[in-house]
Amino acid sequence: MMKKFKAGLALLLATGAVFMTGCTQGRERFMFGTGGTAGTYYSYGGVLAQYMKNYAGIKVTAVSTGASKVNLQSIQDGDFQLGFTQSDVMTYAWEGTRSFETDGGTQDFRVLGSLYPETVQLMTMNDDIQSVDDLKGKRVSIGEGGSGVYFNAMDVLNAAGITMDDIKPQYQSFEDSKEALKDGKIDAAFIVAAAPTTAITELATTNGMHLINIDGELCENLLEQCPYYQVQEIPANTYPKQKEVVRTVAVKATLVVSKDVSEEDVYKLTAAIFDHKDAIKKENAQGEKLSLETATSVTTAPYHSGAAKYYKEHGIEVKTDKDFDLKKGD
Repeated sequence: MMKKFKAGLALLLATGAVFMTGCTQGRERFMFGTGGTAGTYYSYGGVLAQYMKNYAGIKVTAVSTGASKVNLQSIQDGDFQLGFTQSDVMTYAWEGTRSFETDGGTQDFRVLGSLYPETVQLMTMNDDIQSVDDLKGKRVSIGEGGSGVYFNAMDVLNAAGITMDDIKPQYQSFEDSKEALKDGKIDAAFIVAAAPTTAITELATTNGMHLINIDGELCENLLEQCPYYQVQEIPANTYPKQKEVVRTVAVKATLVVSKDVSEEDVYKLTAAIFDHKDAIKKENAQGEKLSLETATSVTTAPYHSGAAKYYKEHGIEVKTDKDFDLKKGD
């Protein structure tokens, strides 16, 4: 508890922001948790924050974080009002499972919208690694412990019948994985982010790498065991020297908001994004994937009433609090 208090206090002192507890009136700014500086969350979050500021009239500051789980917990603690999260990690948080079993789940967030697919990308510079089976005995970065990437890697490996005893697991961030591959300290790395991903592009440009397919029987097993994935393709030429389509799977990058933010503010934040999607796509490649159909596809956690109001005006009904069993006190 003291650690969380100190972390929250440090954040307040660093930003100079003044927060009020339990409501959004009087807030000088909203803090928006993104991800590491080498990932898509950070760059895209900066663009969205600017559109929210310009068109919702709310000062939104995008900050680099440890991504999905950290963002959800920071919303729970009241340090952040907005955050990116993988759809699977969001589900774990709502249900109190997997990465949230030890710390406990949280239902202090609500969905604003799903934005784009986050692709499971398995990269290597080792020509001997041509399939997931070839990871046996190798040094493999499976993401930071308890992160969304970690559980995605576990899902893929389990579907392939590979255990932690079969590999030499390394627990690294996107940037650390890139550097470790470059230095020959690991043999392969899982990265889960929209393609193209900065860390992979940099490695492909300077050192060369190739991506491993997650397809066939492996993919069938994965989808059967973990239905929150969807089949995804990385088109040829997404990365330098990538001449063929890469077949893999994806989860959804989802924007969540504190349940304590007012309906009016969340309505304005939602409109700031989806009323200006044509402009946003000119500033970030992921803007191409913005659509009301994708935004309203979440079923495992409730939408904020402000977002639901915006979508209803555009002819789409989404699930809200009334459709879910909320924890006592929510």
